[in-house]
Amino acid sequence: MSFRLLILCTLCALCGSTKADSAKPNVLLILTDDQGYGDLGFHGNELIETPAMDRLARQSTRFNRFMVCPFCSMTRASLMTGRYNIRTGCAGVTRGLETVRPDEVLIPEVLKPAGYAAACIGKWHIGEYYPTHPRGQGFDEFFGMPQGHWDNYFDPIQEHNGKMVQTKGFITDVLTEQAMDFIRKHRDGPFFCYLSYNAPHTPMQIGDKYFDKYKAKGIENDWVAAIYGLVENIDDNLKRLLALLDQLKIANDTIVIFMTDNGSEGPEGMRYNAGMRGMKGSVHEGGVRVPFFVRWPGKIPADRELNQLAAHIDVLPTIAELCGVRSYRTKPLDGRSLAPLLLDTEKIPWPDRMIFARALWWKDMVGANGMPAVQSVGQVAYPGAVRTRRWRAVNDRHGWQLFDMLKDPAQKKNVGADHPQVVTRLASAYDDWFSDVRSTPIQRPTIEIGHREWPETKLTVPEARFTDGLRWYNTWGFAHDWITGWTNTNDKIWWETKIVTGGRYRVSLKYACHADAVGTKLRVSGSGNTTTGKLRKAHTPNPHQRPTRVRKRRMIQSFITEDLGEITLEPGPTKITLQASDLTGKSVCDVHSLILRRLAP
Repeated sequence: MSFRLLILCTLCALCGSTKADSAKPNVLLILTDDQGYGDLGFHGNELIETPAMDRLARQSTRFNRFMVCPFCSMTRASLMTGRYNIRTGCAGVTRGLETVRPDEVLIPEVLKPAGYAAACIGKWHIGEYYPTHPRGQGFDEFFGMPQGHWDNYFDPIQEHNGKMVQTKGFITDVLTEQAMDFIRKHRDGPFFCYLSYNAPHTPMQIGDKYFDKYKAKGIENDWVAAIYGLVENIDDNLKRLLALLDQLKIANDTIVIFMTDNGSEGPEGMRYNAGMRGMKGSVHEGGVRVPFFVRWPGKIPADRELNQLAAHIDVLPTIAELCGVRSYRTKPLDGRSLAPLLLDTEKIPWPDRMIFARALWWKDMVGANGMPAVQSVGQVAYPGAVRTRRWRAVNDRHGWQLFDMLKDPAQKKNVGADHPQVVTRLASAYDDWFSDVRSTPIQRPTIEIGHREWPETKLTVPEARFTDGLRWYNTWGFAHDWITGWTNTNDKIWWETKIVTGGRYRVSLKYACHADAVGTKLRVSGSGNTTTGKLRKAHTPNPHQRPTRVRKRRMIQSFITEDLGEITLEPGPTKITLQASDLTGKSVCDVHSLILRRLAP
């Protein structure tokens, strides 16, 4: 070979290498809701059928000790920010306490400067109102539910970039199709697709095909049969997603991450949980240890297990490094990149670490009428835990216990008395950690109204405060609950807001009322101004049990909308208050939400 030809070949090789190295991988991050570690066949469950998940596990590097939070929104906050959820403002699952502060930096905001298109599809649950909505946190596309709960899985109405759309089909199938459309559109990449399924979370709604299959297997418990059916439906959709990557010839260019948000929901011992103690809501192993599979053909070894301790807080820095994004700014991260472990087939130094968890019960923090029950997170002794490679120290309101997870993974024996110095060290570390992460007090966020990018704001009643004569129909005020029991003109409902853009706003009410309430006047006030409208049409309240395979009290009903006029709102903080000025019948109405739409100047 001539010297000139040798140089030419070398240059071509270098150019080819540079192009390959500079290509940015796509990222498909799949998160399921309330699917426990034991809810897939690969982890030893002999009843459930999850061939796609099992195949993905074999094609991936798997972390055997991957930790999250005991509840869904808290895991999502840490996942998206690389920080412990309490730092971000997220400390509950409803009434605004699930909201991540808008100044936090999320995964799509890290990837966007590198040219990534980003979509959030499915359950968000860390900020219902702009700018904490996905469209305000770096996502180009959002399709799904900004709240944390949905009551209808068949032909569900979903939000698409701020507008409600009617869909057809089962919710997991619908969300998968939206993700596939996004992937097709951005096949040339790079893209970040965050597909956050709300199944197998309640309600236990699943088609006969799946439910009957598990009943036929001899599963007597309808809850378990429904859960397994929901998981198998997710598995069928995972198969569709992976097949699409192959069809588009981008499987080798796409990092696929599969994980779940917390342990399985339900009484402990109800179904297979890989022998772990605890379920969803618990800071024991079964409440916070979940599957974590990472597939990148040709880059990350397949069918490999890693035993290093890892957690939700590691996902953001890991994705950033795998995507070659190194110069990015976030708030100080708690997580560390797992990329060195994923990319290096040889053993590398990985110091032991502490992973912390805390079960923040929203019902303890907020009273029944939406007012704070305590002044700060630190006032209540919530369950907490510290995990190292060997130890799990747990304080579930009965003092610290210590478990040797290498010798006793089922946590059957408290060995704290045998290792008092370990208990002291881990308990002290936990106290220091908690003091640090709550340095910015947790409080219900003010709702921002009037952003140019978000002209309409629906003030839902789970985010409201109200006087003692009123109550939520379903007791706890989850998403889609409503206020009832309004029989007194002294009662009122209000929302703490900040008007971003002053001006005229049209006000409407989503409600239900009896015929004798028609003609009742309602007054909406804010910024020292008011508008008054009437209930002009009856829509008789008709609470009924939502469709479900399991008898669990959760009532739903329909509502209609009434225009209440226009109001001028000035920039700055204000209470938006709803009150009845008279009473034509025995009651006023049931209230679902108050809607404000900014009018053009």
